Amino acid sequence: MSTLGARLSSLPRARPLVALAVAVLAVEVVGASGAVFTAQGLTDWYATLQRPALAPPNWVFGPVWTTLFALMGGALWLVWRRAEELPRAVRLAAAVFAVHFVFNLGWSAVFFGLQRIGLGLATIAVLWVLILATMWAFGRVDRRAAALLVPYLLWVSFAAVLNYRFWVLN
Repeated sequence: MSTLGARLSSLPRARPLVALAVAVLAVEVVGASGAVFTAQGLTDWYATLQRPALAPPNWVFGPVWTTLFALMGGALWLVWRRAEELPRAVRLAAAVFAVHFVFNLGWSAVFFGLQRIGLGLATIAVLWVLILATMWAFGRVDRRAAALLVPYLLWVSFAAVLNYRFWVLN
C-alpha cells in the first residue's frame, strides 16, 4: 500500500472521520468556488431582474447550498468508503459525480457570470439529469449515498422552476 491511490482508497476505512471531513470540506470548497460568478452578477445584474413571486430572499441561498454541499460530501464519503471492495463502481460513481459537479458550477457561471437566463435553464436541465445519474451511480455502491442527494435533487428542481420563471419574466 505504498501508492497514493491505495492510501486514498484505504483512508475512509483507516480514518473514517478524517476521510469524512476531507470529503465534506473538498465539496464545500469546490462548491463555494461558484460563488465567484454569483457575486459578480448578484449586485449589478440580478438586482435589476423582475423576480418571480416564488423567489426566496437572497439570504436563503447560502445556508441551503452549504447544507447541500455537506450532504454531497457525506454521500461522496459513503461511496469512497467502498473503494477497496467495489473499485470499478466507485470509480464510475466518482467520475459521474465530477461531471455533474462541473455542471453545478457551470450553472452559476452561465446564469450569473454570462447573465444568460435561457442558457442557464438548459444548463440546469442537464444538471438535473446528471444528479439522477449520480444518484444511480452512488446507489450502486451505497443506497444511503443516493438518499443523501434527494434534498439536492429537490432543490435543483425548485431552482429549475425558478430559472424558468426568471426566463419568462425577463
